[in-house]
Amino acid sequence: MKTTAVRIYGKNDLRLESFELPPIKEDEILARVVSDSICMSSHKAAMLGSAHKRIPDDVAQNPTILGHEFCGEILEVGGKWKDRYWPGEKFSIQPAHNKNGSQTAPGYSFRYCGGDATLVIIPPEIMEMDCLLELKADAFYLGSLAEPLSCIVGTYHAMYHTTQGSYVHEMGIKQGGRMAILAGAGPMGLGAIDYALHNPDIRPSLLVVTDVDDARLARAAEIFPPEKAQGITLKFVNTKNINAVESLRALTNGEGFDDVLVMAPVRAVVEQGDAILAKDGCLNFFAGPTDTAFKAEMNFYNVHYLYTHVVSTSGGNNEDMRESIKLMAEGRLNPAGMVTHIGGLDSVIDTTLRLPEIPGGKKLIYTEISLELTAIADFAKKGETDPLFAKLAEIVGKTSNLWNAEAEKYLLAHATPINPA
Repeated sequence: MKTTAVRIYGKNDLRLESFELPPIKEDEILARVVSDSICMSSHKAAMLGSAHKRIPDDVAQNPTILGHEFCGEILEVGGKWKDRYWPGEKFSIQPAHNKNGSQTAPGYSFRYCGGDATLVIIPPEIMEMDCLLELKADAFYLGSLAEPLSCIVGTYHAMYHTTQGSYVHEMGIKQGGRMAILAGAGPMGLGAIDYALHNPDIRPSLLVVTDVDDARLARAAEIFPPEKAQGITLKFVNTKNINAVESLRALTNGEGFDDVLVMAPVRAVVEQGDAILAKDGCLNFFAGPTDTAFKAEMNFYNVHYLYTHVVSTSGGNNEDMRESIKLMAEGRLNPAGMVTHIGGLDSVIDTTLRLPEIPGGKKLIYTEISLELTAIADFAKKGETDPLFAKLAEIVGKTSNLWNAEAEKYLLAHATPINPA
């Protein structure tokens, strides 16, 4: 069986190729990939090649398939798993399987398993670690967004609060508390807003989202109108030309915030987050820096006397993935606001290598089609000469320019299939 995939051979060396897959073994699964969301981690892997901790040293001789935020359909199941998985079943993958502490993962380490491919062989450790998860949803893109969304879910679960005189940590954000998401109008910030507003178990009473870009804030407010926040006071604040700490604390009557998410690795934003914490306030440093010497100041007087604290998370676990999939399937969460661009398999190499230069949020790839990377905001303009984009513009126009299941179905039915490379 032949697959077409983007493989990594070394630093900045990505190739779109077709090649034969071996027959699956008893403990493997053959699957069709439909969508993959390109992650900044894939860009970092492409920049580092075999110097990346998840990329094998012999990748130049045995290239691996890129992409780890993927979703598709099971085609064939090895005998070991026939009572657990079935052909035709939609799936999403938790790539960080961590079997025996291993750093190997789909999208980095495996010759036949990664998201930027038409067909893949899922290795046994994924099933053994319960990382192949059923997707009960009407759209494949939701499965591709389950992994980044699980990172957000994990962030919320990692927050904690204490009771003076007790050493018990109460995990999660404070029920009915005051919450701020700083630098929060980017793609992951939008996911964090969605979860804060629609988590059925724990919700804040006040949610303040900051950014320094009016257009991003306006788009966030369009996706999440404050008047529809269902009992939560939702405010969007541009902190560019104001005394941010003073203005944000004023929104809490000077008491500060119980929970603060810092969504950008910027020293000023981290220090701002520390300065607005309330007593027993928890700051989550969400965005991982690329600078290994990144530092920011923290008020240790408040750590000692006001019990403020800092946590950080990197990725989500299996339960976070399951929660993400469940809430999306129930219609509680809609991470479509994270997606700003759509492309085909032949757009992966350029997109991955240039990812930091391309504005917007998530770049969603449909692996079975040929399509240049295109911003959803540009659908209407391209539709003036291309009937495919004219129809897509019409479809997303019904949902405030959000990608949706109807648009996905139309794209998959009418786009040009990818030609074997």
